[in-house]
Amino acid sequence: MGFHTFDSDRAAALEDAAERYRYCSREELHGLVAPYAGMCLADLGSGTGFYTDDLAPHVGTAYAVDVQSVMHDHYREKGLPANVELVEADAADLPFGTDTLDAAVSTMTFHEFADAGSLAEVARVLRPGGRLVTVDWDRDGAGEAGPPRDETYGLDGAIALQTDAGFVVDRAERRPETFVSVARLTD
Repeated sequence: MGFHTFDSDRAAALEDAAERYRYCSREELHGLVAPYAGMCLADLGSGTGFYTDDLAPHVGTAYAVDVQSVMHDHYREKGLPANVELVEADAADLPFGTDTLDAAVSTMTFHEFADAGSLAEVARVLRPGGRLVTVDWDRDGAGEAGPPRDETYGLDGAIALQTDAGFVVDRAERRPETFVSVARLTD
């Protein structure tokens, strides 16, 4: 699959709460992640920090990870929470130590980075029992929103990548346009 990144010229669209929450609300994200005061998490493909901002007040440290420095520029302009660190990195080469993170989150970005190498890297940086929460455009979805479906994964493909990397999938569901998975790194 050829990977692409979100067009940074359209970064303002990433702050459209009505559109973003249509596919994953703040409340749903909290329910999936279950943030807590000491949690250390990474938002993979954080963009302008829209969802990072929803989680940051409820965790110890949040890393906003994106390959595009211009996205971090947008995030800086709107203001960073004190506990958010910007990290310019590809998911296949994360600058975190082994067993560092309690959770990793990917909201509408899994299709931009996911392959065997990046999932192995996410598994490396998560602590045993750490969770990978994914909400993304479903290849089998209606196709009325999001990227072209041939640039996305179906739920089964996403689950296969996760289990091959050593995760156990605790929750997996399809919706009209998206899928959700919550996977836990085996101990």
